[in-house]
Amino acid sequence: MDIELLYWHWLVLGLLLVVGEIFIPSFTILWFGLGALVVGLVQLLIPMPLTVQVLLWTGSSVAFTLIWFKIIKAKMAQGKTGEQAHNDAIGASGLVIKLPTQSTQGRMRFSTPVMDSDEWEFSCDTDVELGDRLHIKEIFGEFLVVTKLN
Repeated sequence: MDIELLYWHWLVLGLLLVVGEIFIPSFTILWFGLGALVVGLVQLLIPMPLTVQVLLWTGSSVAFTLIWFKIIKAKMAQGKTGEQAHNDAIGASGLVIKLPTQSTQGRMRFSTPVMDSDEWEFSCDTDVELGDRLHIKEIFGEFLVVTKLN
């Protein structure tokens, strides 16, 4: 059985993965989608066997990932001063992953890092449940004061 992927198969796959990033905000499938779009565009101009297509997809996906993490994200982090990053974080929202107790703070996770961390301890003036979406009101060192979104 001989499998043949045409250029438009790759373009559709790429668009589905890029759009899927909207619904799965993990910032991982975007790179695979962009890699598939590259293969679709190259395949449109230069027909290639399936193995070359898969290798090009893998290579371009890895290249996009490396470019993001090693170059773009690093430059974005360098460009922000501590106060600017602090101000940008106010209002960001995350999900409760550990409930606060009498003796411990709660913990929440953000889909994109806030001041270089995905998870933060928090305090909230209202009762919260696991999975509640909270947004940052204030930052005190390694600790957030948050409020519940309605």
